[in-house]
Amino acid sequence: MARKYFGTDGIRGRVGSAPMTPEFALKLGWAAGRVLSPEGGGKVLIGKDTRISGYMFESALEAGFAAAGVDVLLVGVLPTPAIAYLTRTFRARAGVVISASHNPFHDNGVKFFSDEGRKLPDEQEEQIEMLLDESIEYAEPEQIGRARRIDSAQGRYVEFCKGSFRSERSLKGLHVVVDCAHGATYNVAPHVFSELGARVTTIGAEPDGLNINDGCGSTHIEFLSRAVVENGADLGVALDGDGDRCILVDADGSVLDGDDILYILTCSRLEEGSLKGPVVGTLMSNLGLELALRAKGIEFERANVGDRYVLERLQASGGVLGGESSGHILCLDRTTTGDGIVSALQVVAAMVTSGRSLRELLGGMTKCPQLLINVPLNGQAAPAVMDLDNVKQAVQNSQAAMGQAGRVLLRPSGTEPLIRVMVEGQDAAEVQHQAEAIADVIRSVTH
Repeated sequence: MARKYFGTDGIRGRVGSAPMTPEFALKLGWAAGRVLSPEGGGKVLIGKDTRISGYMFESALEAGFAAAGVDVLLVGVLPTPAIAYLTRTFRARAGVVISASHNPFHDNGVKFFSDEGRKLPDEQEEQIEMLLDESIEYAEPEQIGRARRIDSAQGRYVEFCKGSFRSERSLKGLHVVVDCAHGATYNVAPHVFSELGARVTTIGAEPDGLNINDGCGSTHIEFLSRAVVENGADLGVALDGDGDRCILVDADGSVLDGDDILYILTCSRLEEGSLKGPVVGTLMSNLGLELALRAKGIEFERANVGDRYVLERLQASGGVLGGESSGHILCLDRTTTGDGIVSALQVVAAMVTSGRSLRELLGGMTKCPQLLINVPLNGQAAPAVMDLDNVKQAVQNSQAAMGQAGRVLLRPSGTEPLIRVMVEGQDAAEVQHQAEAIADVIRSVTH
């Protein structure tokens, strides 16, 4: 069925505009409670990032679940992957995250995890959407859900992250700069790295409800690059607002994206003999990653953009490693969902074990020039714009000009009102020219 509310990563929008209103959140909580705990009873776990609107949506969702007869466990500000983990440990029916990930503070969203700590299957999201069009049917007064706060949640998650790093290893002697994006990891990530022995310099860890992702974190990597060089650190870790993705910085300030991280982790798992199945990237993954892995005899598959599709492909193929160039990495031999802290620790473990720097660990992979341009839609529908004859012709012209030496991909963002134009090839100037040509055509239509 066509989705009205759910995108590739839950429901998301500008606070105060449909669907991100407290009225909608209350009904969403009720609908989700009915679907995820159809017989009533049970419990769900709710966490959030540092956006000021999180308080409002937390209360509304709590009321909705209670109206459906479902108990609520409130864990406060914690990263998205922490909710996935804690949902399993508390044997909850589902986990709920109030976050808009890497978006600015004026956006917010809601996403769900199953009782196994995985994104909900399409069927359950569709069932929730169907109930959103119905009137609320309240549980009997004696069956209304209760709510309580879990004070131990943060400590539990810190220990889980540390447990993904082998106990015989230590970060002693490493200086790490951690950028928390003024988001959900601000009071977790520094503890994880310091308790494992690293010297930690923390930036982006003073949230005020309005500054999440503002000029920092994985979407503004220049902040971390500068801090790593100025502090003479060995590496930097940039997390996004809800902590499910990371971008790394080498000692010289150079940036390693998700493709680089995936290559390092794959080579590390291959060397230690623990690599299973194919490695899964997305349509946006750099061609250089695919070529480098195949040169080592490693099968590489591409899924649609979105971590849920990477996860589906890994589960179907028996693989354990996958991810997106944005830094959303899946290490299924460590956890069930994308986790920025855990992913970074796996790379640092490869550094510690091999005695090599991040740049040295990248030996063997040469990226093809790739350019991504985000074009705002200005209120227009992405499918309608992409289906226009002049837009389709622009894509065809660019692909013809690139030939077999390049790739052109046009797709709507699943989380923002944007069309993403990606062009990849062997000649950087030609890539730039073709990407701008397509983007200009789209801009002429959307303006």
